[in-house]
Amino acid sequence: VWLIFLLPKSVVENESQLKEAAEEATQGTGHAAVPETLSATIKTVRAQFQSNSPNQKNAIFADSLRTLYTQAGQFDSAAWFAGQAATFFNTPESFLNAGNSYYEAYSFAMEPAKQEQLAEQTRMWLGKTIEADPKNLEAKTKVAMTYFTSNPPKGVGLLRDVLTEDPKNEFALYNMGMLGIQSRQYDRAIERLEELKAVNPNHIQGALMLGIAYQNKGLKDKARQQFELVKKLDKDPAVQATADSYLKDLDK
Repeated sequence: VWLIFLLPKSVVENESQLKEAAEEATQGTGHAAVPETLSATIKTVRAQFQSNSPNQKNAIFADSLRTLYTQAGQFDSAAWFAGQAATFFNTPESFLNAGNSYYEAYSFAMEPAKQEQLAEQTRMWLGKTIEADPKNLEAKTKVAMTYFTSNPPKGVGLLRDVLTEDPKNEFALYNMGMLGIQSRQYDRAIERLEELKAVNPNHIQGALMLGIAYQNKGLKDKARQQFELVKKLDKDPAVQATADSYLKDLDK
């Protein structure tokens, strides 16, 4: 998801279309985009799920469908089946799988009503995860992120709670930095992302976000250092292209 947010504008537009297509696929359309072998496997396992098998078998089929639909990029469907499996298994691991699946679906949702529906499910399942493991700060961070489409102050407060428990939590620091950029509070973004850099100097997403924050503050030399660091840390062509696009912007 972070790469979609950071790609050049022309690419972001295409990625938005891909996200919409993925959302349609979860609603029963767009299956042509799924590899034929994966689609066939989903069809087979789904038929087994619908065959009135004993509850335990159905739960196993549901968990398999969670994995398969995730691979297919059909995140709504993956989440629904994860919830079905978790309802039967009733274990912390199944709660976490369901919460993570709903969070992924939430991250890709485009419509506000859909976002809120998926956010509520994310909070329910990850809430169960946190009840079983109060030290699961990743789950707490994801719960915090679900509030940014409906109640941003609450989301910020929950992220601060995570950082109170663990001031070096990379996931929370990164998200605080990202949110600072999205709200154009670049000084706050830089502060959090510099903290992240101190914890993990090789955090690729953090380096890229920090470069963007410096760029928006007009600090081109510092921005350039971060974009060049990204190129050094990750040779993936898409990441290289993203960093190059920002470096090119600095020369304008």
